[in-house]
Amino acid sequence: QVQLVESGGGLVQPGESLTLSCTSSEFMLDRYLIGWFRQVPGKEREGISCISTSGGAHYADSVKGRFSISRGSDKNTVTLRIDTLGAEDKGNYYCAGRSSVCSAVVAARSNLYHLWGQGTQVTVSS
Repeated sequence: QVQLVESGGGLVQPGESLTLSCTSSEFMLDRYLIGWFRQVPGKEREGISCISTSGGAHYADSVKGRFSISRGSDKNTVTLRIDTLGAEDKGNYYCAGRSSVCSAVVAARSNLYHLWGQGTQVTVSS
């Protein structure tokens, strides 16, 4: 059952920026910690970032400085902005939710989340 919906993926050129969005038609995202994960074929789902209901956020070391997670003023959107995209950023990006506080551990572990979207694909190519 799809509970979250991601959007904003697509084909981008190296060096460009992209903003992914996560929302839900079933509940308000401001009640949940929201995380972003990335997966490429043949690899485990990688934790990118999470944001608490308070707005506190954590990022994987590999994306610090280029990725930015934030909550929308509508209280039902969480966005992930990716700057200076490179080949290493390609993959299917998923947002996920749970009732908790964001931390480095929570940002990294997909098995801690019980709400998931179907993902949005990001392809980086010139």
